Amino acid sequence: MTRSRIIPLIILSLMFAIALIPTNEAQAEFGTGWTAQYFNNTDLSGSPVLSEALAGGINFNFGTSSPRAGVVNDDNFSARYSSVQLFNSGTYEFILSSDDGARVFIDGVLVLDRFVGRSLTTDRFQYTLTAGTHSLVVEYFEGIDQAAIQFQWFQISGTLTGTPIGGGGGFITPVGTPATAVYTGPTATVTGVRGLTLRTGPYLGASYITTLGSGTAYPVLARNADEGIYNWYKLRVGEREGWASGRFLTISVDRNTLPLQGSDFDTIDNAPDIGARAYPRAVMNIRARPSPRTQQVGSLPWGAEAELIGRTVQGGTLRWLQVRYNGIVGWIDARWVTVRGEIYQVPIR
Repeated sequence: MTRSRIIPLIILSLMFAIALIPTNEAQAEFGTGWTAQYFNNTDLSGSPVLSEALAGGINFNFGTSSPRAGVVNDDNFSARYSSVQLFNSGTYEFILSSDDGARVFIDGVLVLDRFVGRSLTTDRFQYTLTAGTHSLVVEYFEGIDQAAIQFQWFQISGTLTGTPIGGGGGFITPVGTPATAVYTGPTATVTGVRGLTLRTGPYLGASYITTLGSGTAYPVLARNADEGIYNWYKLRVGEREGWASGRFLTISVDRNTLPLQGSDFDTIDNAPDIGARAYPRAVMNIRARPSPRTQQVGSLPWGAEAELIGRTVQGGTLRWLQVRYNGIVGWIDARWVTVRGEIYQVPIR
């Protein structure tokens, strides 16, 4: 596209165009846990010049600037955005807006191909997914002049609805299917908070799944006492299962009658080395699980090199890192760690 002499006006128009892209405001989601790779070419060839975890979803208006000044080109760059998202069973409508081109892969299958030079354009498509996790990859390139990319989706079949979070344009799927009269087993009711996080494991640092609604009862399947202070409870939320802190749950039965159960975190200590490395910027405690309340199993010296074999993500940001150092496997707080290598290949736990 040819550069314009009225760039400020174009930028303003573009910002309004992105803001006014039609969405289903009850259910639109940008997702979490995205990683981005940027290339100083338009075909994603060679090694990325920048790899990073995104704080939110894919929702960028770069204008005529670079995604990272001094690292990524202002023009003639490309990007690959990757994530694994948890879906309910049903049909979804996906919305892709880009200037210039983009394409979308779901579980490795190319489902939309608009990888051509163009001004800001919005495409929609529908796709049916089974319940569980699915990989999403969006590939994007920018030629010259304006650059923007946005990707979101909403469910058009099924029983769940979404609730907007704040004013940032992101949405969460909050409560799933609460306990009903058909279910006669023990339940856990959210009390004392407006919403309670459901996580992938019974730990403060486990990855975010969804938010549970206040006053809602959910089937409770088991408990875990690894953190010591509060029991965590395994809940069924619609077609999903996850863990929530007992601090804000009222259990309908004596908690001691619920079975003690481990989690997926107990099975991943032998994860393979994929080449990523972690370098702490301070002396760090290595914990058995992603929580400061779990046992310390070792210490990682400042500047030491450790294999990076797992990670948790909260709000699109790295939270805890699973490392292997001198034969010790455990977890460290990601906030004081420099990561080198292909972080997007490190599994999210």
